[in-house]
Amino acid sequence: QVQLVESGGGLVQAGGSLRLSCAASGSIFSINAMGWYRQTPGKQREFVAVITSGGSTNYADSVKGRFTISRDGAKNTVYLQMNSLKPEDTAVYYCNAPSWNSYEYWGQGTQVTVSS
Repeated sequence: QVQLVESGGGLVQAGGSLRLSCAASGSIFSINAMGWYRQTPGKQREFVAVITSGGSTNYADSVKGRFTISRDGAKNTVYLQMNSLKPEDTAVYYCNAPSWNSYEYWGQGTQVTVSS
């Protein structure tokens, strides 16, 4: 089992920045990547960014150039630095960790609200 705990959400004005953190614990060896998804009411959860165990990163087109995903291996923590935030970035952000056997772990979510 893997536990994921997010932190760092909040309210920010458009153009501002926030940094989300996701700390993983438990059977860390079983996961092969960590990433972020987001969801707004009435919509499906959508991919935001991912970083693999090898350090490769990938981003949704909507956040490229504004968001940066990184990790601290010693702390088993992944970060999402969000700059130039827009009102449309408002969502609940979920940490995600797929395992080598394709099982998906999820955090509890953290709210990000961007005011115009």
